[in-house]
Amino acid sequence: MEIKYLGHSCFVLTESTGITVVTDPYNSIGIKLPPVEADAITVSHSHFDHNNVRAVTKKGNKLVIIEKEGNYDLSGVEINGIKSYHDDVQGKKRGENIIFKYRMDGLDICHMGDLGEECTAELLEMILPVNILLIPVGGNYTIDAKQAKKYVDRIMPEIVIPMHYKAKGIHMDIDKPDEFLDLFEEEDVEYCEDNTLEFNREDLSDESTKIILMERSH
Repeated sequence: MEIKYLGHSCFVLTESTGITVVTDPYNSIGIKLPPVEADAITVSHSHFDHNNVRAVTKKGNKLVIIEKEGNYDLSGVEINGIKSYHDDVQGKKRGENIIFKYRMDGLDICHMGDLGEECTAELLEMILPVNILLIPVGGNYTIDAKQAKKYVDRIMPEIVIPMHYKAKGIHMDIDKPDEFLDLFEEEDVEYCEDNTLEFNREDLSDESTKIILMERSH
C-alpha cells in the first residue's frame, strides 16, 4: 500500500487494488491543498483544517464521506471509526474526535485525527493492533510531543508518521516536530524528502519502531 502526505493531517492512502482514501483535507491554514481525488474521505472532526471535503475530486461515480464512528467496507478496504476526544476533559472544550483505522493490503493503518485525550487502556483496546501510526505531535489543539510518545510506546507500531505540526507555511499555533523526534534514538528517526512511501507487510520489522518525518506534497 502507498501513503502520500499532503501536509498537516491529510494523507492519501492507496491500496494495491487502487482504492484510495483521503484523510482530513484542510483549508485556510497557510498552505494550499494540492489537487487530489479519492474513492472516500474520512473526517476526524468538523474543524476547517480537517473537513475541506469539497476540495477532493471523486474517482468514480460516488465519493464516500465518512465522519462518524462505526465499521465501513469500501470495496474490500475495511475502515473503523473510533470515538475519542479532542481534549482532555471528555470533549467539553473542543468536542469529539474520530480515530480511523484502515485495513489495506494486510496492514493496519491508524489515523489519530486531532486526538487530545491521554492514553488509556480502554482506548488502546479499541485501537490495537496498529502497523502504521499517523499521530499529531504539535500540541495546543492536540496531544503534544510527550503525550504522543506515550501512545507510541504503548501501541508499539512498526512505523510512526508525525502529523499536525508546525511546518513551513502553516499559520497555526502548534509546535514543530523536533521535540517529538528528539524523544527517540537518532537511528530510529528517518527524514523522508519524498512525499510518497510504499509499505509491504513483509518489509516491516516488529523488532523496533521507525519514526518517519515526511515532506508534504507541493
